[in-house]
Amino acid sequence: QMQFVASGGGLVQPGGSLTLSCTASGFPFHSYAMAWYRQAPGKEPDLVASIGTINNTNYVDSVKGRFTISRDNAKATVHLQMNNLKPEDTGVYYCNRKNNYGTRIWGQGAQVTVSS
Repeated sequence: QMQFVASGGGLVQPGGSLTLSCTASGFPFHSYAMAWYRQAPGKEPDLVASIGTINNTNYVDSVKGRFTISRDNAKATVHLQMNNLKPEDTGVYYCNRKNNYGTRIWGQGAQVTVSS
């Protein structure tokens, strides 16, 4: 019964910015580390950024300095501020728990397309 619903995607030119939001439900949000994953065409989602229960953050090298992950426990929402977007950032973005507790429920992702 866990649900993850991402929004805020769209088409943007290289160098542009976009902010994604994702609401989660079905579990005690504040007690879990959260993360954003990106799925490129034909591939499995890969971890992009994560944020722990004490707001500690980690990023994959390719987005360091450009992306910022944050969370609002009161709203059970995680955000991803994406700046200086590049074509290789293109994909479907999903939020989920950082850790795998079994078969993941990916929920609703947000399409991000970076193209001229």
